[in-house]
Amino acid sequence: MGTVALAVTDGMLHFELSVAYEVFGADLSGVADPWYDVTVCGPGTVRMGRFHLEPDHGLDRLPHADTVIVPGWADVDQEPPAELVDAVRAAHEAGARVASLCTGAFVLAAAGLLDGRRATTHWAHTSDLAARYPRVEVDPDVLYVDNGNVLTSAGKAAAMDLCLHLVRLDHGSAVANTLARRLVVPPHRAGGQAQFVNTPVPAQEDHPLAELFPWALERLGHPLTVEDLARRANMSSRHLGRHFRSATGTTPLQWLLTQRIRRAQELLETTGDSVDAIAEATGMGTATTLRRHFNRTIGVPPDTYRRTFRSTRPGAR
Repeated sequence: MGTVALAVTDGMLHFELSVAYEVFGADLSGVADPWYDVTVCGPGTVRMGRFHLEPDHGLDRLPHADTVIVPGWADVDQEPPAELVDAVRAAHEAGARVASLCTGAFVLAAAGLLDGRRATTHWAHTSDLAARYPRVEVDPDVLYVDNGNVLTSAGKAAAMDLCLHLVRLDHGSAVANTLARRLVVPPHRAGGQAQFVNTPVPAQEDHPLAELFPWALERLGHPLTVEDLARRANMSSRHLGRHFRSATGTTPLQWLLTQRIRRAQELLETTGDSVDAIAEATGMGTATTLRRHFNRTIGVPPDTYRRTFRSTRPGAR
């Protein structure tokens, strides 16, 4: 995890750069020690719209970083600068983990890092990415793609999701959740979720479902039905469905399943409980049911997911 280098050049998007710096440059020494050592690398003074940035180091420093983050590239109709592409490629060849945020995927693609791999970018540019780089398997329907040492994200909020995902891999879910709370963002959205995902919990305190969500989250181990939720919200099932669709973009049952999968992820990462016990604690009933839904949603079985997080945690054995 160690050093995180933010690769910048003229024409980068400052929002994605700020997201990465906010996550990896945060002072979490009291929660996780050591934390990341963040550097900004670029070819002299960098212009990003009305902003000017003085990097800490040149692009030749990228191969010395453990993780390289490439923020969004503003003008996707133009080829990214060759010196940036070469430096990112050199960093990957030196063993760095390389991640792109939003249209930064065009830089990774130009460097050949996405050849033969799944990748994503902002939904408005996925067709352009696929057309320009036919060897890349572009997935337009996900928040981010993790290929191990090469990762890509969709736009804006998904950039935050990918950065927090990296923190989870390096430091575990408890630290990532602490950071998410400080940033006032959802602690975890799986990369396989669709890019069009509304906030899972209404932000307005006077929302008709504001009290229902925390009530349901405390009872995920119970066999909740739509009728149970409607009764608690004091409305009809049809009325509940309309409010759920408006607030979350999905149905009550799908929302419950998503929350149960998230709880299962947390328990797999932080406890030694058996899959059977986790299935019961999350309201899945049986290990078979949990494995089926978990594999379909996350892309790997629960046991594989647990081994992955244990092997990437500091001091894991």
